Amino acid sequence: MNLSSGLKNRRRSNHPPLLVELKRGSSVESIHNVHVTVCDLKGRVLMRAGNPDYITFIRSALKPFQVLPFISSGTAEKINCSEKGLALCCGSHSGSAMHAREAFKILWDSDIAPESLQCPTPKGAVSALQHNCSGKHAAFLATCKKMGWTLENYLQGKHPLQLEILRRISELLGLPAEELVAEKDDCGAPTLKLQLAQMALLYAHLSGSKHPELEKVSRAMRAEPEFVAGNGRFDTELMNRAHGQLLSKGGAEGIQCLSRIGEGIGIAIKVEDGSKRAKQAVALHVLKQLDWLTPIGLEELEEQILKLSPGLKLEVTGELSFQNN
Repeated sequence: MNLSSGLKNRRRSNHPPLLVELKRGSSVESIHNVHVTVCDLKGRVLMRAGNPDYITFIRSALKPFQVLPFISSGTAEKINCSEKGLALCCGSHSGSAMHAREAFKILWDSDIAPESLQCPTPKGAVSALQHNCSGKHAAFLATCKKMGWTLENYLQGKHPLQLEILRRISELLGLPAEELVAEKDDCGAPTLKLQLAQMALLYAHLSGSKHPELEKVSRAMRAEPEFVAGNGRFDTELMNRAHGQLLSKGGAEGIQCLSRIGEGIGIAIKVEDGSKRAKQAVALHVLKQLDWLTPIGLEELEEQILKLSPGLKLEVTGELSFQNN
């Protein structure tokens, strides 16, 4: 897959994007264009709406893969990291006391001071432990301590930790690590610029059970969804209702990735204007089309997550099309 052409994002297609309309009464107030790609373990596009070559940043949906060195280095085993801790390392949590405690435990068991965290302290908070990426950063630091790497510059692109993360992701994508484009995310850690099809491929691997480390990540996220996001948040509520069959991880600016356990199929969603409400509406629309969630589960999620002010409603128009159509 080629990462070079930014013009591909505007390429015309026989598979139009999904449309999400916000209606106030019977009038359309806002419209969101949404690209969706479904891939298998070989990177083949099975279904799509819009452009599978759409290039954008994967943002926090990269976290389940950034945690791989934490596992493969033996760090997680050495500190006896629980599934709660591992799920937190993959998550974008709500900064609650239970989340901060779990991040602190990873650091405590690694003999690392919380002041070593380089993610920001959220506004109104007292510690970086409350930042939604503190679990990922704690895993970064613990891995560096175990491997004898410097802690002070663990977020720099040339740091051994970040190079190892790139190497592992490049293997999953089947391309040279030097072709991956990284930029700093809001928490200070690198994130990657990828095609939607590449994001979907990563999540196909996450659900395919062919990699022992990814299997551990998958199992932890499904066992402890409250540590991936938090009560009332989309990823947590979806996985709670999927009874261990689905993985869900969102990212900022309209990114949502999904997969179904044991099938080796991944889904990547990107809303062009970055709308959070649109990506969640499309995720439920796609899950309904694929029959990956029960009607009752979908109805509950729509009521809880997509509930708007009186007189407002979201409508998704369009369907996924098979690639050979």
